Amino acid sequence: MTAANNGASTPEDDDPFGYLYEDGRAAGATPPGQGRGYGYPGPAAQPGVPRTSYNQVRTVGERQYGQQVPQQYAYGQPQGQAQGQPTAQYAAPETYPGGATTRTVPQQGTGHGGGRSGGPNTKGLLIGAIAVVAVVVIGIGAALLTGGDEDKKAGGRPGGNGGATAGESVKPSEQPSASDKPAELPKQDAATLQLGAPAALAKDIKGAEGTDGAFVTGFNAVGASVTWKANVAEAKEYRLYVRYAIPAVDANATLTVNGKANSNPLGLKNFVKSTDPNWEKNWQTTWAPVNLKKGENEIKISCENGNQCNAILDWLQVSDGEL
Repeated sequence: MTAANNGASTPEDDDPFGYLYEDGRAAGATPPGQGRGYGYPGPAAQPGVPRTSYNQVRTVGERQYGQQVPQQYAYGQPQGQAQGQPTAQYAAPETYPGGATTRTVPQQGTGHGGGRSGGPNTKGLLIGAIAVVAVVVIGIGAALLTGGDEDKKAGGRPGGNGGATAGESVKPSEQPSASDKPAELPKQDAATLQLGAPAALAKDIKGAEGTDGAFVTGFNAVGASVTWKANVAEAKEYRLYVRYAIPAVDANATLTVNGKANSNPLGLKNFVKSTDPNWEKNWQTTWAPVNLKKGENEIKISCENGNQCNAILDWLQVSDGEL
């Protein structure tokens, strides 16, 4: 309804719920002031004058929490309460007799007197950070280990694509590669050696292994020699093998390597302990240590003064060990 001159009427006539407030008047309650509250008669309506509100109007913000307010009565409340007593609707708990009082919460820490500091617990934060890092590291390690196990289950091939995983050891091939093969060491038939007179080639004694059965004879005179140019891939000590024959009598010769003669003569002994002077029944081998440089080396066997050179020569060979 609007504030206008609607004639003399009661609030119940305008408010469909006005009958709810008749309980106060029925109980003999007296209105606290003029024009206050439904259920109580207000000032008489005057022609041409708008009726005032049945509620007391208060400016927004005027009410203060806990502040005592003028006495107000609930509908149906009998008179007699002390003027200015706060109502249940507006009184704060601490305004009641015996009510709880406001107390100040002490701050953490005791300042100069010791006890716990009010600041953050830096030691606890540090321990927590270290624990987090440790958990992360353990998790990564477990993931790596688990991944390795999965690769093993899959035959060591991620996704079954046949490729080797990182860090996987590959079984070496049983077939030797070209780089694994040892360098082939030189061997030379006496028939192709450089001869020094009176050494010469012959083929009249059986058992020679050189080309067409040729061998070096005439070695039993001073000045006779054979010279060989041998190439090796690595500088180190080798064995020089010589195949020869003697008439069941020990012989020897001088060995010279790269222009330097060995202090010990090359022994051409009767190792087979033969008593038969037939040359073809006394073929045998001997060896002497030689220090060779990488590349080409000159090896010379000669009959010098003081040597017993009654022998024939078949072939020469350089070796890393026993033949």
